Amino acid sequence: MRCDSGREIAGHADVIIIMVPDTPDVAAVLFDPQGVAAGLSSGKTVVDMSSIAPLETRGFAQRINALGCEYLDAPVSGGEVGAKAATLTIMVGSAQAAFNQVRPLFELMGKNITLVGANGDGQICKVANQIIVALTIEAVGEALLLASRLGADPARVRQALMGGFAASRILEVHGERMIKRTFAPGFRIELHQKDLNLALSAARQSGLSLPNTATAQELFNACVAHGGRAWDHAAMVRALELLADHEVAPAPLAQQV
Repeated sequence: MRCDSGREIAGHADVIIIMVPDTPDVAAVLFDPQGVAAGLSSGKTVVDMSSIAPLETRGFAQRINALGCEYLDAPVSGGEVGAKAATLTIMVGSAQAAFNQVRPLFELMGKNITLVGANGDGQICKVANQIIVALTIEAVGEALLLASRLGADPARVRQALMGGFAASRILEVHGERMIKRTFAPGFRIELHQKDLNLALSAARQSGLSLPNTATAQELFNACVAHGGRAWDHAAMVRALELLADHEVAPAPLAQQV
């Protein structure tokens, strides 16, 4: 059935799942006058699968809990491919009983489903994930760029590395994107920027230095400055290529026309 507001959805559903781009979007979906919270009654469950700020998540959970409802933060990793194949990794912050209740729904969407801890801990795990992804993209970009600049075939270098300790899903998927110059998203740079902003903001609040995360964010910023806000995040390599005045591989002829 079609509903015209979050409030109406909450009135009809026992479990309400949200997935929107950023923290203010979740706040609006939940707490605007016609938002989900206005339609909740005791015993219902709200699941936020967005990637947003951990501290704000804990505040959202407290407000939903005060209405007699459960709240789970359950961000995901795996990208468009994982979503289509129902193989997403799902990182959950909630009470154990709420996790047990919702797990059958998660199993329709993902394979690696983990209760990380209490509310907010799922978002902390997702931020950590995005740091690792960004820094690995940067490392793969540097490696293939060096190989190409020194005269080796980057495609064959990638093939060789896939059989060694450097093998990773990012080398497999995003390394191929870098070589084939296929930067249509995927996962947009602007969304990865948002996630790294969450990491860097949390680090500042905690008195923690994340120097390589900051460097990765600056490389994304350089891509955006060259019109790449909507490029796939594998296109971070383009910022490295600009610094080197060299490309990992030439664009296919179809893209050069």
